Amino acid sequence: MKHFTTVHDLDNLDEAIKLALELKKDPYQFQDLGKNKTLLLVFFNSSLRTRLSTQKAGLNLGMNVIVFDINEGGWKLETELGVIMDSDKPEHIREAVPVIGKYCDIIGVRAFAKFENREDDYQEKIIQQFIDYAGVPVVSMEAATRHPLQSFADHLTIEEHKTKERPKVVMTWAPHPRALPQAVPNSFVEWMRETDYELVVTHPEGYELAPEFMGDLKPEYDQMKAFEGADFIYAKSWASYNDYGKVLSTDRSWTVSDKHMAVTNKAKFMHCLPVRRNMIVTDSVIDSANSIVVPEAENRLFSAQAVLKMMLDQLK
Repeated sequence: MKHFTTVHDLDNLDEAIKLALELKKDPYQFQDLGKNKTLLLVFFNSSLRTRLSTQKAGLNLGMNVIVFDINEGGWKLETELGVIMDSDKPEHIREAVPVIGKYCDIIGVRAFAKFENREDDYQEKIIQQFIDYAGVPVVSMEAATRHPLQSFADHLTIEEHKTKERPKVVMTWAPHPRALPQAVPNSFVEWMRETDYELVVTHPEGYELAPEFMGDLKPEYDQMKAFEGADFIYAKSWASYNDYGKVLSTDRSWTVSDKHMAVTNKAKFMHCLPVRRNMIVTDSVIDSANSIVVPEAENRLFSAQAVLKMMLDQLK
């Protein structure tokens, strides 16, 4: 695996899950693998779980880890070619990325959608330039359209908590005061479609995800119907894809509540965090015994460590 930006970069999804579970049992068993190797984590956007889990994953494997907040500790980067650089951006990504690549063996990159131009976001211009110019393997720590480390952890969490072979998994839109990227729902749907789970995506009209992620899957616009008999409920807000970057609704009836959970099969509640309480989900649901948001966040460590381990195997 040269780079990791999508589930399709894995040679075998089942084997990747097994590796993550093995690492969870003994996180330090491959410390010699990362000796004298450097992981450099580049953040264009803020982070808590991704920063800490990926940093810890590298340390567990014996790697040196450098964390770089590029907009705070570095020069502002111009990312477009052909521009006259007379603004507040004194350095071009075309020079910065190859330099960063000289200081490490693996790069992790976190760069959100800008919501300025859908085509630019969905071409993944930032992370693609790291892949093109760094000269070392690149891990997506969330890009404009996908969050594969999160989806890996989500899949791992479902595997650990499922009580039947083919659980019903529901991804539900929820209201939020701000426009959020489609990266998490896109990625989650993409990963779930690689399993044999029963997957349902529910949201108000206007919040359809990009066809490349949904494939033949049709959305269910009736949230309560979608929740019926569900084993896992994954709540997430996202902005419109068709009316790109717009908030079309803040309908609080979509907030996941006890009423919603009552029609499920005692479903486990999931969210990638951070979560806005009583917007995305009520206190009573997220604080219930069926909430697995903390174990889900813990698994961010082992999904990241599994990916790094697979990359280090190829660098030997």
